[in-house]
Amino acid sequence: MSHDDSTPDTGASTSARPDATSSRSTRPAPVARRGGGTLAVTLLLSLVAIGGGGYVGWRQWQHEQGSAADSADLRALKQTVNGLETAATASESERNLLRQRLGDADQVNRSLREELLSQAERTRNLEDAVAKLSEKTLSGHDAMLLDETESLLRMAKERYELFHDAQGALTAYGLADQTLAAVNDGAFSGLRQSIGAEREALAKSQPAGLDAALSALTGLRASMQELPLKPLDAPEAGDTTGSWSRIVGALNNVVKVQRTNGAPLSVADARFARELASIDLAQAQAALLASDRDAYAAALKRADEGIAAQFDVNAPVVKHAREQLATLMTQQPSTPVQLGAALNELRNLRAVHSLKPASSASAGAKS
Repeated sequence: MSHDDSTPDTGASTSARPDATSSRSTRPAPVARRGGGTLAVTLLLSLVAIGGGGYVGWRQWQHEQGSAADSADLRALKQTVNGLETAATASESERNLLRQRLGDADQVNRSLREELLSQAERTRNLEDAVAKLSEKTLSGHDAMLLDETESLLRMAKERYELFHDAQGALTAYGLADQTLAAVNDGAFSGLRQSIGAEREALAKSQPAGLDAALSALTGLRASMQELPLKPLDAPEAGDTTGSWSRIVGALNNVVKVQRTNGAPLSVADARFARELASIDLAQAQAALLASDRDAYAAALKRADEGIAAQFDVNAPVVKHAREQLATLMTQQPSTPVQLGAALNELRNLRAVHSLKPASSASAGAKS
């Protein structure tokens, strides 16, 4: 624009040079100042335009960079969203698969429950069958063994109560235990403990020195033949110097008493006294074997009284025999044992066991 304006001014100056010369001569300084100001303004405007263009370009470049970053972020966000959608789709498919599996598991559990109920029913039927089979077995082999066991227990009880035969009762209890061990039914296994308890009580009821006491009684019976009797013609104490003793002595010289069979009186009395003492000792042995405390004590007492009455108590052998009898009296047989608990338990078990199949059948009918 400054160059276009200067061109017409040149033509004007050519047409009127004298005036221009006069004007230049008169005002040179303002013209020069006008051209320099225009150039400065022009430069300033150019710089402003260049700065504005640069600023606009820089802003446009920043905008493009921001747009590119936003596009990259948008693409990354789209990829993330696509990944989330894919994951959500996979989760949904897995959820559907799990739901399907849970449904299958529910069906399997339902079928297993039905099978379990059917197995329980089968088990109940098997139990009924086993109970019936047990009843049949009990009615055959086991019933025979139980009858034998009951008979042995009853025989042991009666033998002990009637004859006080503890050894025989122990033998019968041992046979009963062996017979019961052959029973196949486990319901009677606890009965063997009761039988063992009564066997132990019977064994403890027998005195510890039974054999020694029997041997002592046997020795006393054998020694009866050696015990001296009391002297038949010996004067009684206090009557040796009296008048009555003199009369008896005088009569003895006149009257003689003898047995018709010719045996001396002392020999017959000795045999009779020894037999009586032996019988009492034999009864004591029998009572000891029968565990009869009263009969044992009474027999020993009779034997001691017979020895004291018929034999010479001052003789050493008689004193020794009486000491043995006194020792035997202190060794009384033990208290009798109450038997029958095992027998009652066996009868109760057999009664309950015979009712068991009927009760189980009624329970099955109710169910």
